[in-house]
Amino acid sequence: MLDTLFCLLIGKFYQCPMENYTQTSTDFILLGLFPPTRIGLFFFIVIILIFLMALFGNLSMILLIFLDTHLHTPMYFLLSQLSLIDLNYISTIVPKMASDYLSGNKSISFIGCGVQSFFFLTLAGAEALLLISMAYDRYMAICFPLHYPIRMSKKVCVLMITGSWIMGLVNSCAHTLYDFRIPYCQSRTINHFFCDVPTMLTLACMDTWVYEYTVFVSTILFLVFPFIGTACSYGRVLFTICHMRSTEGRKKAYSTCSSHLTVVTLYFGPFVYTYLRPRSFRSPTEDKVLAVFYTILTPVLNPIIYSLRNKEVMGALRRVIQRFCSVKM
Repeated sequence: MLDTLFCLLIGKFYQCPMENYTQTSTDFILLGLFPPTRIGLFFFIVIILIFLMALFGNLSMILLIFLDTHLHTPMYFLLSQLSLIDLNYISTIVPKMASDYLSGNKSISFIGCGVQSFFFLTLAGAEALLLISMAYDRYMAICFPLHYPIRMSKKVCVLMITGSWIMGLVNSCAHTLYDFRIPYCQSRTINHFFCDVPTMLTLACMDTWVYEYTVFVSTILFLVFPFIGTACSYGRVLFTICHMRSTEGRKKAYSTCSSHLTVVTLYFGPFVYTYLRPRSFRSPTEDKVLAVFYTILTPVLNPIIYSLRNKEVMGALRRVIQRFCSVKM
């Protein structure tokens, strides 16, 4: 019923499961990330621990920023949104991957693959645009501190966040609707651990060069341009930091920007390399390894980098803990 409804919504992806197709024929098979060996089990346990750390870390950051008034600033407002995105981002990928590994059933339905692809693309696009917003925030705070309260007002922050979500959503809708109109008449085995667009294109039984060009354009708009803009912003920030007279201010600014730059590099680097390569230069194993960086490692590293290397966050954590302890006493 759901598959039929989804077919009606997006158009004729293939001959919808009527007389020529059984329900099983509409499913895809995700080969997954782990081999069925002891080494695969070890890596599976590591990924589950990383997933739990990401959930705890990002939830903690969201609650901490919400509870401590000292963190009610534009930078931490944007950071709370980054944690929210990462929380949903990793939850879109890992639970299904873990379920497949534990149950041995690696199939994913047509609608399930569409939903996963939709959320993945939405969150990926929103995070890319949010990262450049955070870079702009640091650029204004360090290079133009007197203009900062005006240029980064609450209204501007809300517009940045709303724009990131809307543009990510629009981009995701366009790709998801097109992806599932393509006739997949070859093997439905996806050599990946989630429904990744470039990997799925290899299963199509039609020439997809036009769509591959649109993927290339989207990658330029949502990954390359934001990365260049972010790098330029931090380059200007580092130049300003070098000319600061205050040693303490220089250390604080450098610590903040270096943590931001680490997150940006780990996220954009593997993503851009994966999506800009021609199909002939890609390998499934390499794609899966690179995907681990921007789907699993980045969501867990963000709260670690922003909390352990940030005195304001650690100070806020102490204040919140003291507040709860005093309430209990």
